[in-house]
Amino acid sequence: MANKWVYMFSEGDMTMRNLLGGKGANLAEMTSIGLPVPQGFTITTEACTQYYEDGRKINDEIMAQAMEGVKKMEEINGKKFGDLKNPLLVSVRSGARQSMPGMMDTILNLGLNDQAVEGLAKKTSNPRFAYDCYRRFIQMYSDVVMELGKSFFEERIDAMKERKGVKQDIELDAEDLKELVKEFKAIYLEKQGEEFPQDPKEQLIGAVKAVFRSWDNPRANVYRKMNEIPYEWGTAVNVQQ
Repeated sequence: MANKWVYMFSEGDMTMRNLLGGKGANLAEMTSIGLPVPQGFTITTEACTQYYEDGRKINDEIMAQAMEGVKKMEEINGKKFGDLKNPLLVSVRSGARQSMPGMMDTILNLGLNDQAVEGLAKKTSNPRFAYDCYRRFIQMYSDVVMELGKSFFEERIDAMKERKGVKQDIELDAEDLKELVKEFKAIYLEKQGEEFPQDPKEQLIGAVKAVFRSWDNPRANVYRKMNEIPYEWGTAVNVQQ
């Protein structure tokens, strides 16, 4: 029988903390008692351990179950990844069974691309909001997942504000933010040698790998040693609308 690597929030509860991590177990428990939790799924701590056993690769079985989780999320939420009318956007968070400062920062607005941003603009009747979300996502993904750092992007924001003669980010309008999106994607292309990923599933895979990778980063390793947290525990990944 195949291993179960992915649990919808509706499939777990607080007794599964070791498998789902603290956040995942709590989200599952809140779902089970009927609280209006934005729905999603948890990739288990065992999947993290398997990732390292497989030479820092997400195997096909884990990948297939994660994509099935996306499909179920789309059905539950009535939205679709990359949709022009009603795009599904998700957060990706780490969640070990014990709180671990130094792990990966949360990724927000994953699922935005050149098409979905137009869908979000239409859905909200607010292009400025949509393009602000998109430029933040590109910056966040580039920094957290690809480890490019924030400074390149902050410099472009400061230059834009100077050109416009404004002091605050909020004073930039939708057209300014559209231009920043173009500049941010150009930075990504220059630094990575490839275009910013437009496929939301590719974005998700990158974010999941980054969560698993953060379990072994220097800050996390120091904290684990100080608090005698076993390396074998691994971290779960929570994908939530």
